[in-house]
Amino acid sequence: MIEVGNIFEGRITGIKPFGAFVALPEGRVGMVHISEVSNAYVQDIAAVLHEGETVKVKVISISPEGKIALSIKQLLPPPERPARDGGRGGARSSGPRDGRGGPRGGKRPPRDDGPRVWQPRPPAKSDNLSFEDMMSRFKSQSEEKMADLDHESGGRRGGYASRGRRGGGR
Repeated sequence: MIEVGNIFEGRITGIKPFGAFVALPEGRVGMVHISEVSNAYVQDIAAVLHEGETVKVKVISISPEGKIALSIKQLLPPPERPARDGGRGGARSSGPRDGRGGPRGGKRPPRDDGPRVWQPRPPAKSDNLSFEDMMSRFKSQSEEKMADLDHESGGRRGGYASRGRRGGGR
């Protein structure tokens, strides 16, 4: 009898972009969703599994309609986690990063516990600026600050500000 938690060996009978169908005992068929194939991200299931291949699967659910959800991933050893350096929490790095805030050939500077607050760059040394030059500098600093705020909030902002900055809205 097929029940949740059972482990079977089955033959792959079909592959679709979203998963693979596996023949089970009792003439039943279950499906391994693409997210249950591997611990690593699988973009193209056909590159990992092939029709006719025998796979070991675990029954993870059976719907009221009788659809059987299977997993290959749950039978694999757990993925290795990166070792934490002796610091607080240990940042995970996926290699060099662009922009601000990521390691690039060195360790990240220690982070203070307070929230990050935008600090303007010190003004360039120039004694006699025209009004237009001062406005131009103010505008560029303002745009930098807005870009930093957008970056910090992940581009998510509610209210009317986001509509107004795009030129639409009210």
